[in-house]
Amino acid sequence: MTLTINPTTYGSLLAEAVPKVIETEAEYDRALQQAEKLHFNKSLSPEEKALYKLLVFLIETYEERHFPFSESPPHEILQYIMEASCTRQADLVGVIGSSGVVSEIVNGKRAISKSQAKALADRFKVSPSLFI
Repeated sequence: MTLTINPTTYGSLLAEAVPKVIETEAEYDRALQQAEKLHFNKSLSPEEKALYKLLVFLIETYEERHFPFSESPPHEILQYIMEASCTRQADLVGVIGSSGVVSEIVNGKRAISKSQAKALADRFKVSPSLFI
């Protein structure tokens, strides 16, 4: 089902947000703030949803260019995300397994399964592909 957006309302949102290709860290931070504000609003209009999708696309494009994760093993990516979000191993117990399983995954002694990658992606609001 495709949502119909009001061009006038969407145009006003675009004029306020001024989304563009992100080229600097300041622009990146600004886009993140705008996206976070929309992300935590539980009742977005179709126009706000469209703006949110656009901002996420621009942010992901910038991140892929400036913060390449593809060369890091999945457990190192998980460690980085955990550190950045002040998440402890205990916080992941029940999300991806027991405390022993979490410890083995975080320390690179056990591979991350597809279902665990999806659970981690949901928890940290990132793509599951980071963990596979």
